[in-house]
Amino acid sequence: MTPPRHWSADPAAPGLLPRLLSPLGAVYAGLTARRMARGAGARAGIPVVCVGNLTAGGAGKTPTVIALRERLADLAPHVVARGHGGRLAGPVQVDERRHVAADVGDEPLLHAAFGPTWIARDRAAGVRAAEAAGAGCVILDDGFQNPSVAKDLCLLVADARAGFGNGRPIPAGPLRERIPDGLARAHALLTIGDEDEQAAFDARWGEATDCLPRLRGRLEPLAMGLPWAGLRAFAFAGIGRPGKFFATLRGEGAILVREIALPDHAALPLSLLQRLEREARSAGAQLVTTEKDAARLPASFRPRVLTLPVRLRVADWGPFGERLEALRRP
Repeated sequence: MTPPRHWSADPAAPGLLPRLLSPLGAVYAGLTARRMARGAGARAGIPVVCVGNLTAGGAGKTPTVIALRERLADLAPHVVARGHGGRLAGPVQVDERRHVAADVGDEPLLHAAFGPTWIARDRAAGVRAAEAAGAGCVILDDGFQNPSVAKDLCLLVADARAGFGNGRPIPAGPLRERIPDGLARAHALLTIGDEDEQAAFDARWGEATDCLPRLRGRLEPLAMGLPWAGLRAFAFAGIGRPGKFFATLRGEGAILVREIALPDHAALPLSLLQRLEREARSAGAQLVTTEKDAARLPASFRPRVLTLPVRLRVADWGPFGERLEALRRP
């Protein structure tokens, strides 16, 4: 989806449309609260670490899951995700050689490149399958508003620049639930952005979120030895916040001839890609996309598109890091 413009309005001056939609937002948030009040869900025999957010749209959960998998590598972590955009209900372990994004979704396909990954619309069944397959812990991707699984740790992720938008629930704003309700169930909040974006988050949301330990992270590109400086790039991205990817490319020195922002998880049919390729060739430019979008490319087309991966860097994991260490204790 492409977030509506009114979702990013100043909370102090949200405009007419969010005010008109607020009753629907109250109903949405109330239904979420009722669902979460059902209880803690099924408890696994292994630790479950949940990565979630309070908003619809890109917050940075995918690089956060990758970073947590690396940090918990000695615990043999398995990732369990819903498989958004895929046709399979699961539980099924993602196999890069057998599955495509249309089967399991683009994010699980990306996660599978780093280690065992499961998709399951029934998250509790997915956790049980991972445990039976030998997982030492589970990283639950985007399961914060799902009460079917008891979580040992919950890490909320927010884009530091976007914050919580206009601070209102869907459809009046981007929130999946009321901010206090979500913060009450979390163990830490990770905001992702540069120093200026972190300062902007502090100014707008710092007081509302000071009840939680705060982690600050940033996304750093993996240049992979490619000569980005001076490269004429025809960039396209179907992620939550395409502008961040385009800014990263410019930061690496690429010359962006064209920026194509697609809806999050947008399908990439061969006809569209061939059209983009013709336009790029006419402009003397190279097609470039994100690592997540590359997972949705037809296999025959992938060699014709450059990818710029990014990785999350957190300078200090603080008290949440101590909680992660505690998972290793019997």
